[in-house]
Amino acid sequence: NYAFEIAAKKPRGFVVKRECLRIVNPATGQVRAYYDVTEGRVTASQPSPLPPATADRLYLLPASSLHEFRAAFDALRSMGFYNLNPEQMKQLQSPDAGDLLHRDGANIASVIGRLRADDSSAIKRIDAYLNAIVPGVTDVERAPLGPKETLRFRQLVKGSPHPWSFYAVSMSDGTLRALGALVAATQLTQGSTPVRLVGIEEPETALHPSAAGALMDALREAAIHTQVLVTTHSPDLLDQVDPETDRLLVVESRDGTTSIAQVDEPGRFAIRDHLYTAGELQRMGQLHPDESDIARQDQLVLFDAKGQP
Repeated sequence: NYAFEIAAKKPRGFVVKRECLRIVNPATGQVRAYYDVTEGRVTASQPSPLPPATADRLYLLPASSLHEFRAAFDALRSMGFYNLNPEQMKQLQSPDAGDLLHRDGANIASVIGRLRADDSSAIKRIDAYLNAIVPGVTDVERAPLGPKETLRFRQLVKGSPHPWSFYAVSMSDGTLRALGALVAATQLTQGSTPVRLVGIEEPETALHPSAAGALMDALREAAIHTQVLVTTHSPDLLDQVDPETDRLLVVESRDGTTSIAQVDEPGRFAIRDHLYTAGELQRMGQLHPDESDIARQDQLVLFDAKGQP
C-alpha cells in the first residue's frame, strides 16, 4: 500500500506533505516493512534507521536502496501510461535501449528493434494484429538513418509482386496510434519481465470503426500477462466489451468531482443479457455509473484518520 500527498508551498513550489508505504504479506496481512514521511522527515519506519528524506521529492527512490522496498519501486517503475502522439512517432528519433516505450511513443523505433532482437513471437503478434487493423501492412521494423532512426513499414500494393516500403512519416495517424497501442501492451522489460500495468488514452483515435474489434482482441490478449487500462469515448470500441472477461467502469464529472464506478444495475443487466452492448448504451446516453458504488468509494481516500495509506 503506497500513498503520497503533494501540497503547494508559498510563495511558489511544492512540498511532499505526506508519504507512506506498507509492504504487507497478502496471506497473513502482517506488515513486513514500512515507512512514514511527513514534510521531509521520516517519522516511523521498519527497518530503522532509514536514509534521510527531503521535502521536495518522493522518498521511495532513496528507500529503494533497501531490498525491503525495492520490489515496490520496480513495480511502479515498470508501469507505462500513454497518450500516443503520431507527430512525435513520425519524427527521426535518437536511438535508446528501448526498454520502455515513452509516453508519447517518441522512441518506438528503438522498442520495435529490441522486440525483434529479443522476442520474435511478440513482434509476430504485433505484425499480425497490425495487418488485421490496417489491411495490407505486412510488418514494421526499425530503420537506421545516419545517427537517427525511424520506422519502416512494408505494405502490399496492387500490381506489385513485392511489398513497398514506407517510412513512418508517410503513414496515417491511425496506423501509428494503433501500432503504439500494440507495442505499449506487448512490450517487455529486461527481456522477460512483463510491464506490470499499461494505461492507454483513447487508442482508437483516427482508426476506422471496423478496426475496433481487432484492436480490442490485441489488448485482451496482452492482458493475459499485463494489466491493461484503456480510456475511450468510442461506442465502436465499447461494442467490443465482453462482460465475461473485461471490466467496464464509467467516469463522470459532477460539480468538479470526478467519480469512477461500475455500470449501474440496469446497464449491467442489459449488457449481461445481451439486450444492448455497452456501445449502444453509450449512443443512447444510458451508460451511467452505479450510485451505490460511488457512495462506497472509500478506497479513493489516500489516508485514513491516522495518516495510514
